[in-house]
Amino acid sequence: MFETTLFPFALPSVEGKKVTAAFDGGKISSDGGVALLAQAERRLGLADKLAAVINDPRDPDLITHSIQDMLRVRMFAIACGYEDANDLASLRLDPAFKLACGRLPDSGDDLCSQPTMSRLENLPSRSDIRALIGVMVDVYCLSYRAAPKAVTLDIDDTVDVVHGAQQLSFFNAYEDEYCFKPIHVYDAATSRPVLVLLRPGETPSGREVRAVLFLLIKRIRTHWPLTRITIRGDSHYGRPEAMEWCEKNRIKYVFGIAGNAVLEARVQSTANAVAASYASASKRVGEDAGKVRSFTEFRYAAASWTTERRLVARIEASSMGVDRRYVATNILGKSAEEIYATLYCARGQMENLIKLHKSQLKSDRTSCSSSLANQMRLILHTSAYWLILTVRDAIPKSHSLAKAEFNTLRLRLLKIGARIVETTARVRIAFAAACPERDLFTTLVAALKPAPA
Repeated sequence: MFETTLFPFALPSVEGKKVTAAFDGGKISSDGGVALLAQAERRLGLADKLAAVINDPRDPDLITHSIQDMLRVRMFAIACGYEDANDLASLRLDPAFKLACGRLPDSGDDLCSQPTMSRLENLPSRSDIRALIGVMVDVYCLSYRAAPKAVTLDIDDTVDVVHGAQQLSFFNAYEDEYCFKPIHVYDAATSRPVLVLLRPGETPSGREVRAVLFLLIKRIRTHWPLTRITIRGDSHYGRPEAMEWCEKNRIKYVFGIAGNAVLEARVQSTANAVAASYASASKRVGEDAGKVRSFTEFRYAAASWTTERRLVARIEASSMGVDRRYVATNILGKSAEEIYATLYCARGQMENLIKLHKSQLKSDRTSCSSSLANQMRLILHTSAYWLILTVRDAIPKSHSLAKAEFNTLRLRLLKIGARIVETTARVRIAFAAACPERDLFTTLVAALKPAPA
C-alpha cells in the first residue's frame, strides 16, 4: 500500500485563499501513459519472446513474479524515465504499472522489488545471452510484414564510461576514460534497432567486425534469404576482413577509409582544381564563397588488402582549407557523388538513434560487475526503445509528434496524471481533464490494439 503524508504543507496563497497540499491522494499515478507501452508490448510480444529463452531454475510452485512480469515492469520503467532499478521500490506499488503488467491496482499483488530485478539481470547464462541477442534480431526482422527487397544497416560504436572495475572495461587513450564501446546496428530508414552488443572500450579489429557481421547476417538470412543487405559504417569498420567477407557473401557495403599519403597523391589533381575553383569564386564575389565540392573515384588496394576495390573521394575546399574524405564500396551503378553524398552521408542519422538509446533511455547505466548482466541491461534498454518507437510509429504522420524524440514523447504521452479506481466489477482510469494530448492518446489506444492472430 501507499504510504501517505496526511499532514498538509502550505503553498503560497492565491487571491487571498490559503493553499495546502499533502501526499494523500491515494491511487494516483504520474505515469498513466504506461498503458500505451503495455499495448505496444503486447503487439510485439517482447516479454514472452525474451522469457522463452531464459532458463529459469526456480520451483514453478513457488514463483510469485514470472520472468515475463519482471521483464515487462523493467521495460516500462526504463521507457518512463526510471532507468535505475532502485525506483522499483516505489513503482512496484504504482497502480498504473501494476495494471500495465496485468495485475489489479488494489487487490492484485505488488510488482517485483529491486533485489528481485537485480537477480533477474544476473540470471541469464552466456548461452541465454546469445539467445536473447538472437531474439532481438528476430524482433527486428518480424517488424516487417513481408521480407523487404533491400535494407541498409548502419553499424557504429559509442563510448560508455564505466562506473568501477567491471568486466570488459578498458582504458581508451582517445577518450581518456575506462569504458565500454558497445556496437550498435540500426535500420536507419525506419529507426529500428537491430543489435546492441557490449564490448571492451577499444576500436574493433577486423576479425571482430567480421565475426559480428557473420553472426548478424546469418540470423537475418533465416528470415530474409533474398533481401539485398547493405552495411554502412565509418573507418572503424572499413577493415579488409569485413570487406572481403561481404564480397564473398553477397553483402553490399559502404565503409569510410582513413586517408594516407598514397590516397592524397591519387586525388591531388582534383584537390588542386577544387582549391582553384574556390579561390576564383571567392575573388569573384569579393568574400568567402562558402564551400566548393567535387567527387572522384579510382581503384585502390592497400598493402593489407588482397584485391583492388572501388574508392570514392570527396574533396571540399573552404576557408578552412582543402578536406579529403574516402569511402570504399562494392556497389556498382551509382556515381561517386551518389555513393558519398546520398548513401554514405545518410549514416549521420545513426548518431541520432544512438542518442535516443544512450542519452534518452540511459542505456549507459551498465554498472553491474558482470559483463553478462550489463549485456542484459542493454537488451532491456533496447526493448524499451522498441516500445517507445512502436508508440511513435502509431502516431498519424501529419501530427507534430510523429517524428518527436523519445524525451518529448515521454513528457507528452507517458507522464500523464491518472486516478485509478478498482471496484468489484471494473477498473476505471480517470486521466487529467486538461491533458493536451487527449485526442492523440485516444487515437493511439485504438491503433495499438494487438493485431488479430
